Amino acid sequence: MKTLNFASRNFKEIIRDPLSIIFAILLPLFLLFIFQQFNIPNSVYKIENFTPGIIIFSFSFVTLFTSSLVASDRSTSLLTRLCASPMKTIEYVLGYAISILPMIIIQNVLFFITAALLGLDMNINVIFTILITIPISILFIMLGILIGCITTEKSASGVSSVVVQLVAFTSGMYFSTEIVGKVFGFICDILPFKGSLEITKGFLNGNYSDLLIPTLTFVIYTIVITIVACLLLKRRLQSDNK
Repeated sequence: MKTLNFASRNFKEIIRDPLSIIFAILLPLFLLFIFQQFNIPNSVYKIENFTPGIIIFSFSFVTLFTSSLVASDRSTSLLTRLCASPMKTIEYVLGYAISILPMIIIQNVLFFITAALLGLDMNINVIFTILITIPISILFIMLGILIGCITTEKSASGVSSVVVQLVAFTSGMYFSTEIVGKVFGFICDILPFKGSLEITKGFLNGNYSDLLIPTLTFVIYTIVITIVACLLLKRRLQSDNK
């Protein structure tokens, strides 16, 4: 109950800034629409490939929202006051995650409605893709919590914007990472954003044969970032409460 109450409070804080939410949803929708009008002769921009890219790109804004929320809570000493109540660190983490999930689901539904209007074949794989994007979004939520723990309210959005750029240029949503050289291609391979995109694309297209390495990369990053985020949040709660 305490976790749900905390999540409810976080959700109310998020919707207090509707313009940011609208921008975070409309920008990816606009990109999905406009790039389909260009008829670019590249398989990356086919609707069945570009839609997963837009979904992963939208998750980078989830990182931005989460980091700003955590940093704001720290600056206003909200977490310090809540720390007086018997809440565990995992309850705080779940409270942040649950509050973000409604926006993620709404985003995905809007993306697939738009993609369907643009020619995407709607089948059972769409349902599978929406379901798999929920655990994928956890990586970006945890990354936001981590950033929120090491930044201030003023710097959180700036640091998180780096994640937005990393997703755009290392996930392969705009170009195949195989054409950008070995060094940059290696960077793309070891970061989790390309793997997240390949998993989403594989589920949407029903191609699961080459998902082992992307899945391992994603799982390892998610576990490590989750552990680090939880430890940092716990340390912040303890230090701020002294």
